[in-house]
Amino acid sequence: MTVISEAGRGDEALALIEESKPDLVLLDITMPGMSGFEVLQEISKRFPDVRVVILTMHEAREYAIQALRAGAAGYLPKSAASTELEEAINAVVRGKTYVSRETPQETQNRVWVEQRLLDTLTGRQRQILSLIAEGHSTKDIARSLNISVKTVESHRAQVTEKLGIHDIAGLVRFAIRMGIVKVE
Repeated sequence: MTVISEAGRGDEALALIEESKPDLVLLDITMPGMSGFEVLQEISKRFPDVRVVILTMHEAREYAIQALRAGAAGYLPKSAASTELEEAINAVVRGKTYVSRETPQETQNRVWVEQRLLDTLTGRQRQILSLIAEGHSTKDIARSLNISVKTVESHRAQVTEKLGIHDIAGLVRFAIRMGIVKVE
């Protein structure tokens, strides 16, 4: 392995990735300018072959979940032993996903289960879920999508059935966790 560059800001990291075309990026969540999550999303879009390991001080499971959903191939707290960092890098370079031994298995399982649930939604159902989570009324959604209120209600019923979430607050939380809507 060879370290080919280092950046202190998200925009610098993206420029260096474009220039250097690395196989692997170690990325922190907390960065000046763009957050690590924003950088991760850009890497996933613009450089899909670049594998990313999040190496961060944030040990909360929600960060791990969000990072994996955003396209990270690995997640490791900075408190992890250097041998575990080497293990994570080797796994990710071989095409595997690595989550720190300190991250509970239930967190890893939750990511995969929720992603599979999201994958069952059609494009229109995702669109309606997004608009619901943004606080739009059924009438507003119908008007903006140029469909009937009854059609919106039908899609909403299908979404709640597929996800097993039957209240607005739950749909909003799910949409935020899955990155369908952003919290501002």
